[in-house]
Amino acid sequence: MSAQSIISISELHPNFSHPKVVGIIIGKSDVKSFPDRKNVGVDRFTLSFTLKDSPDFFINVTAWGGDGYVNELASSFSIGDCVTVENPLVSTKDLEKGDKFCPPTPSPYRLLLTELHSRVLLCADVDTIDKLLPLIHLPVKDPGDFYSLGDIVANGQQLSGTVINILAAVKAIGEAKQFTTSDGRHGQRLEVKLFDDSVSSFPLVCWDREAIQLLQTLIPRESVLFVADAKISFDDFRSSMVATVTSRSIITVNPDTREAGLLFSYVKEVSESGLLDQDEAPEDVPVESITDVYTVIQLKQKAQQSPEAFFGITYSFLSKLDLDSSVSKVIRTRCSRCRFQVTEDGQSCSNQLCPGGGQLLSAATAFDLLVDLTDHTGTLQACSLRSPVAEKTLGCTTDEFTSLTDDERTAMKWKFLLERCKIHVKILPSPKLRSGVRAAVLACSLADSAEVKQHMSALLRRV
Repeated sequence: MSAQSIISISELHPNFSHPKVVGIIIGKSDVKSFPDRKNVGVDRFTLSFTLKDSPDFFINVTAWGGDGYVNELASSFSIGDCVTVENPLVSTKDLEKGDKFCPPTPSPYRLLLTELHSRVLLCADVDTIDKLLPLIHLPVKDPGDFYSLGDIVANGQQLSGTVINILAAVKAIGEAKQFTTSDGRHGQRLEVKLFDDSVSSFPLVCWDREAIQLLQTLIPRESVLFVADAKISFDDFRSSMVATVTSRSIITVNPDTREAGLLFSYVKEVSESGLLDQDEAPEDVPVESITDVYTVIQLKQKAQQSPEAFFGITYSFLSKLDLDSSVSKVIRTRCSRCRFQVTEDGQSCSNQLCPGGGQLLSAATAFDLLVDLTDHTGTLQACSLRSPVAEKTLGCTTDEFTSLTDDERTAMKWKFLLERCKIHVKILPSPKLRSGVRAAVLACSLADSAEVKQHMSALLRRV
């Protein structure tokens, strides 16, 4: 294949015969079928994908044909593959018809593939592949033209029905759910939780198998997305805004842009700090609705078996409760906007990536303790005990605590230390920690001995 035989997308024209185009697949739709108007009872099949060969130029390609041709073509390449398209028909776009359902492109044309004349081959030339691969990380829209998740939430229902660009990080990837429509068609749905420095969780919904497969390859908390032409709508069921990937959307993973680089630095910081784990789904449930009782080892085992957060009760001893250490280790002040630890007398947040950077500091002071829970099966270390749970457990506010003498703090500590307590916990599997578990105390009180005896005997019978 000589370089002369390849035509760049920017130079394509309907007058060309037998053109050959090389590029990287940046978007791809699912195969669709339609009744053939000329042959009753026969379906025609179609597949669309978007091809890019330079930082500024990309084009939509559509194939029409029978079931075998189109489905075989669809299975021969994926988003991120470099391909050679041989003998397509160069046609002027028709924005009133099929092109309005495809991603907007800078080219005035589209490429049409036919079963008899056209071919799509995986590119085998290493130099060509090396030149094309970086293009997958360049957004198809101006990298500065996007809404933050905070902007979307702030605008609320005014944005419902609009199409916008989003730059955000992946927080969690749900399970793809399969379904069958009333007319027998099979479908699928995937929900991805996004976050940025302004919003801790925002849903992105995807219905297209190709996009779902792309999203399922991502690593949560290590991936940033630029979603071009995402549809924004108000979800009545959740009473909140939702973004949806449509046939017009192009997802760029880990964009090579300054804006994405800043967001990625923020993601790395909050991931390492553990702040993301504190508000991980599911949301906290009412304490009185938590009924499952576990030993410490059972909590650890369940966390290893399931990636989802869960809730439980453990009758354990508080084996570490450092109330008599320095006040700064018991009570902390955090920025209200990004939750980073700050000093009370600071004028602004010290986190360079705080969304309130440069603004007057807005901070909250609260109990922020790490406690150990121990029973006959082991110890769960570094469980967070924070306000307002800590205030209710200890029976005092942060102001009252700071006014206590050292002896009074020690006396408060020994009221709970090495005493059997009834503790409601939220367990968050956390592979990055050596223990594999992050735990938050939702309620803690001295346990009733009869209640402990009843539950412990029930647990022993289960073992």
